[in-house]
Amino acid sequence: MAPDEAVVGCAGVLLVATRGTAGPGEVRVSVRGGTETFLAWSGEPLPRGTQVLVIESRGNRQVDVIEWADPLDALVGNADDAN
Repeated sequence: MAPDEAVVGCAGVLLVATRGTAGPGEVRVSVRGGTETFLAWSGEPLPRGTQVLVIESRGNRQVDVIEWADPLDALVGNADDAN
């Protein structure tokens, strides 16, 4: 199956922890106006609940992810500090 380019660059949350190179986890990704689940591979183990960014699609509903924090969350925190 061809890579799913629409999912690359999308954010998600791990539903099942990844085990690094030992095996995938599962991620719920916000894509195409909804959410979809994919097998998630990462270079290092990531725990369940980690916010991630999809960096590559392997096709067959499998993606590579990295841990990711939305930079806009920091701006929201700074706005709260200003009040």
